[in-house]
Amino acid sequence: MVVLFTGIVASQNPHGEKLTIDCASCHSPEAWAIASSAWSGGELIVPTKNENVKGFSHNETNFPLTGQHANLDCRECHDNLVFEEANANCISCHTDMHQMTVGDDCTRCHTTENWLVDNIDELHFENGFPLLGQHATASCNECHTSESAVRFDRIGNDCINCHLEDFQATTSPDHQAAGYSTNCMECHDVAAEGWFWTSGTANHNFFPLTGGHEIQDCNACHSNGTFSGTPTDCFACHEEDYLATTSPNHQANGFPTDCSVCHAIEPGWPAQDFAQHDDLYFPIFSGKHKGEWNDCIE
Repeated sequence: MVVLFTGIVASQNPHGEKLTIDCASCHSPEAWAIASSAWSGGELIVPTKNENVKGFSHNETNFPLTGQHANLDCRECHDNLVFEEANANCISCHTDMHQMTVGDDCTRCHTTENWLVDNIDELHFENGFPLLGQHATASCNECHTSESAVRFDRIGNDCINCHLEDFQATTSPDHQAAGYSTNCMECHDVAAEGWFWTSGTANHNFFPLTGGHEIQDCNACHSNGTFSGTPTDCFACHEEDYLATTSPNHQANGFPTDCSVCHAIEPGWPAQDFAQHDDLYFPIFSGKHKGEWNDCIE
């Protein structure tokens, strides 16, 4: 009779054939319902005094109950009594507010403790776009624009994907007319306030921007928005300085128009030792007139 009853119970197991634990692991003879107080951190306290019966541990399954999952009623995840049919995929229980724009694995960004995202930097680094400089303080929706504030469509990692309007609207200098590269990083420093142009990032090797030439305003040398074909000789930019200098008078004395012959390329353009004077004109750095420059120049 006992054998017959056991067979009937097994055949009528409402939890399916794969759940083979003893009924007493979760239920007591007094009532079949499981009291919520029986749960503790994903562990089910054995409702019987029989030491041979072990309590059921959800944490030993493929889906440990951690964080907010540990406080849920079974029926919030299991919509029927065959527990094995529950899908462990996040979106099987949670509505995908991001509409598949960030995948279906919520754990990449969220934890079971709360829904706050605290690994944004790591996620962007993984996707090849580290959040550096001003990108680190920008709000998500400044870059990820869509009909929903939580839909993060992929926008590409190239500067122009976000800054096309800035590129086209810039007229001083006119980026389009001058044929500027759409890789903003070639000229702009992401860490600089206001995205100022910086000579430290621009490829200006054909004319090194060092010393007195280390300037921030392109228009100081490139007038009328023209950036190609600008002469690199000193006189092309410094003709007015050359003609206006009267002490000594550069033009009257026939000084060379190559400023670097006499001037150091440093802020203020200080004069440097003009050792060539001995060979080109008169020995003033050697011979009996050495050191007597000011005695000859009035």
